[in-house]
Amino acid sequence: MNRQDWPRAWAKTTSPFTLVLTLGCFAMALRTVADPDVWWHLRTGQLIWRNHAIFRTDPFSYTRFGQPWLNHEWLTDAIMYGISTVGTWTALSILFAALAAAALLIAYARCKTRPAIAAWVTVCGAAAVMPSLGVRPQVISFLFASLFLWILDRSLDRPKVLLWLVPLTLLWVNLHAGYVVGIAFVLLFLFGTVLNAALSSATWPKTKKESRNLVFTLLGCLAVVPINPYGAAMFRYPFATLGSQAMQSAIREWASPNFHATIHLPTLWAILALFLLLAIRPQKLSPRDVLLLTVGITGSLLSVRHIPFVVLIAIPLASRLLESSPDPTIGKPWNGRWRLGFTLLLTGCILGFVVARMMQIQSQQAQSEAANYPERAATFLMGHVPEGPMLNSYDWGGYLIWRLYPKYPVFIDGRADVYGDSLINENIASYYLRNDWAEPIQEWGITTALLPLNAPLVQGLRARGWKQVYADSQAVILRK
Repeated sequence: MNRQDWPRAWAKTTSPFTLVLTLGCFAMALRTVADPDVWWHLRTGQLIWRNHAIFRTDPFSYTRFGQPWLNHEWLTDAIMYGISTVGTWTALSILFAALAAAALLIAYARCKTRPAIAAWVTVCGAAAVMPSLGVRPQVISFLFASLFLWILDRSLDRPKVLLWLVPLTLLWVNLHAGYVVGIAFVLLFLFGTVLNAALSSATWPKTKKESRNLVFTLLGCLAVVPINPYGAAMFRYPFATLGSQAMQSAIREWASPNFHATIHLPTLWAILALFLLLAIRPQKLSPRDVLLLTVGITGSLLSVRHIPFVVLIAIPLASRLLESSPDPTIGKPWNGRWRLGFTLLLTGCILGFVVARMMQIQSQQAQSEAANYPERAATFLMGHVPEGPMLNSYDWGGYLIWRLYPKYPVFIDGRADVYGDSLINENIASYYLRNDWAEPIQEWGITTALLPLNAPLVQGLRARGWKQVYADSQAVILRK
């Protein structure tokens, strides 16, 4: 092919859709480092690199110091800190945006419809999942879940690809406890395969073979779960987290989505659209597809944390439901004389936006940190307040670990599993002046409180004679 002809040849393929979609999803996922837990992840990664050891007990708080801590994200912590040292905050933003874009691109690749339909559905799914993304380990589970679904889909024609799920599980279990989602997908495919045979035209010999392959894969995945620093305890951890009543009620991400909030409206619209499409064209989905959607939608309605996984399930199914009829042009040239110019223009615009967004993130990181966390109050505390038991809000605990460890251990932070339901409930009661709110403060001998300026507890402590030693527009420090 003549070198001068390659741009036109490229524009005739589905590559333009893929490139534009990838850049678009990457741009949507880019954001400043602002998650409340990112700070203790970085401090943990720093100590792992420095000590060449994995934590098994809590080093950061005085309320749970020395008690068992199963840090299921130990490898992610080490990677995050390593990247932050060789790059900048922007490097972390770019990495996790790329992971999120890769997960969405894999979901797009699973669509067996026209590229335009698949790309449009993927963008809609990206809008629903964006509130759950950012610089946080959950994005890694989002990517691995997408890989699992892609491999499970391909295994229908190429059973040997199922072998990849075992090493992926081994890596996943050392990165994040979300590995249980992958095992759940294998189970759902197994049950769905049986349902297909029972309720559709699938033959039992083929079903038996597919089921056997899935059972062996499931056993292989389960066998490698204990290969981590905490051994078989990793089996219990995800279910202990899901069973925590305090986490379900106190942490917004574990609660059901609030559809009165604008950020969750794309999820509501996507679920309603899926129900409408299913009502119009139920014959386009197999019993296994319906099972996956049912479980996925149920999970997303119970917890915001599960929305990304139902998006991965729904993207290829929704695109199939939208396909009006089999299209012989799927995978063939994108028609129109203007295709090359339009594609290059759109790609250039999105690429320009991505570059501008990365520059904006780098310039706004310090401003974002100061707006969301008590940066000035922490600096004052280090230079003016003696060491001693300090009370802090739940959302600021991770940041204070990053800024003040080891001089000032925290009362509580985002590692809810370490503190347990009892201490979380006590902290909530104190913060909102409920019941015997002062009892935990007396029990722990707290002498300093660093709290949001508008916290109800601030007024309660002032009424009890605590003195204000520092205040700004965001935080206040009180001394007993």
